[in-house]
Amino acid sequence: MKRAIITGGAGFIGSSLTRTLQDLHPKAELLVVDDLRGGHFSNLVEPRPHLTSSFQGRFLAQPVGEINWFDILDIWQPDVVFHLASITDTTVHDQPLMMRDNVEAFEFLLEACRESSTRLVWASSAATYGTDANGAMTERRPFRLEDAGQPANVYGFSKWVMENVHRTVRSENPDFHLVGLRYFNVFGPGEGFKGKMASMICQLTKQVLQGQAPRIFYDGSQARDQVSVQDVVGATIAASSPDAKPGIYNVGSGQVTSFNTIVELINQALGTTHDPEYFENPYDFYQDYTCADLTETLAGLPWKPERDPGPAIIEYIKWLGRDTTLMTRDKQAATIEAR
Repeated sequence: MKRAIITGGAGFIGSSLTRTLQDLHPKAELLVVDDLRGGHFSNLVEPRPHLTSSFQGRFLAQPVGEINWFDILDIWQPDVVFHLASITDTTVHDQPLMMRDNVEAFEFLLEACRESSTRLVWASSAATYGTDANGAMTERRPFRLEDAGQPANVYGFSKWVMENVHRTVRSENPDFHLVGLRYFNVFGPGEGFKGKMASMICQLTKQVLQGQAPRIFYDGSQARDQVSVQDVVGATIAASSPDAKPGIYNVGSGQVTSFNTIVELINQALGTTHDPEYFENPYDFYQDYTCADLTETLAGLPWKPERDPGPAIIEYIKWLGRDTTLMTRDKQAATIEAR
């Protein structure tokens, strides 16, 4: 890899991807595109357990939808574009804004990559499965790729439409390297600025660190496929490899962790004895259960998850407990959200 573009590269997953690429390809030129609405510069420079070097690339602070990608790709000539930028807040109800920022911006970038034969890897979401996933939630079985298609909110719908565009372009251009990744519930260092959209692991740990009881929806049996950001980055990089088969894939751990178990892991990691405080779930579009079926993923990508969720969660909680900048980031995140 000589050159790469990462949209959303100052965000949670994007910054980990950017800095991992930098470590793996120290001579590569990297361009981060991020308007900093959901990201923050410190994600690219602050130390993390698995990332110590500061960002050495270039930065373009513009919304993806306002960029002339044909010109950028002609000038920059990247080997690959990683498209992670989007509105990811599932509680955003401004439907036109969500569709413009997520779908329309993607379509323009996709066409530019197709025309220039630039490999494109982009972030979809497990939100495309909705609140039933073809019965998978009721049966509590892994989500197969074909279970998606009934998203329960406009965020999931925007990702589903992006997948529809992906499928159309792939059918007409079978040689085009185009990979979409349905990220499940990602956790790990760097998500502090996500605020209310940070993982349950992060949010519950912060509550305990502030001396509060961890608050979870009744009765705590809700279970999610928690996947380490290191594994997600590994899958994303693997998807850019010429050995990867173009397509759309699940990216998760293939395991589930209940909210009650997360509370137990927090107590284990921090040496606390908090009982959860239960309250009723106010959302009608909530996914009570998620689990990635990785059958197609393991067949199509040169990747498999390396981190077992339990030990990885404990390691992350301990890191949060030692992170003296945690509360400062909370205040900064609140300021960003207020804007």
